[in-house]
Amino acid sequence: MDFILIILTLVFIAAYWHFDALRNIYWEHKLKDRTLSDNDRNVLLKYMPIYRRMTDSERTRLEKHIIWFLATKDFLGRDGLVVNHAMKLIVAADACVLVLNKPWPLYKNVKQILLYPSAYYANSESRDGAGLVSFHQTVRQGESWPGGTLVLSWHDVLNGNRLPNDGHNLVFHEFAHQLDQETGATTGTPLLKDKLTYESWGREFSRAYNVLKAHVAYGMPHVIHSYGATNEAEFFAVITETFIEKPSELKAYDPVIFDLLLNYFGFDPRRWN
Repeated sequence: MDFILIILTLVFIAAYWHFDALRNIYWEHKLKDRTLSDNDRNVLLKYMPIYRRMTDSERTRLEKHIIWFLATKDFLGRDGLVVNHAMKLIVAADACVLVLNKPWPLYKNVKQILLYPSAYYANSESRDGAGLVSFHQTVRQGESWPGGTLVLSWHDVLNGNRLPNDGHNLVFHEFAHQLDQETGATTGTPLLKDKLTYESWGREFSRAYNVLKAHVAYGMPHVIHSYGATNEAEFFAVITETFIEKPSELKAYDPVIFDLLLNYFGFDPRRWN
């Protein structure tokens, strides 16, 4: 009996430490014969300029990620919005651009995506200098919750694809927060490869963040949207949008930050612009 318990314990430990690998094997088997339909591809060609500009191998990789994403994430409509397959497809495609060259599992903390028809009201609270807490409502386009829920305005999702070079894409922004939150905190630093990368990331992103704050404060020109000066987490989300949609401008503005993002994401979006 003791021997059996030892064997079962060892099996459990092995399964625990190799959970992601085992899950990948399961999903690879489950999804291996699934492909996007011609209609799915036509939707992406129509609504997603980046997809149109990708190479065949990049599109194949993105489609595989989309299939995984749609099979593992739940979508719910809010304020009467009926979520159809095409809407899920577009959100999934945008989200999977960020992890195009990353392995499964993708966004392993994400459980569900809530879609509102347009910008929505959300309850929030603030604390003044005396410690008094006030509650009020704010208008939002999207949110990313550490527990694995994302909230998106469908109107703004479409606008993000309709204007692919303006540096604004709601899905890129909110899913960048999810990449950030995979560390267990929202700090503007996602999971990186090694200690040296963390050191250079921390040093250069702190510098770039402070430069943006100064440029915003003094009305100086800047490529990165001013909302990135809110805090380090928003800086990472905003600069992700900039990297993908205005890569040449970002490269000229701050080549060190551009190269760090190039290394992190593993693709060069200049090919898509």
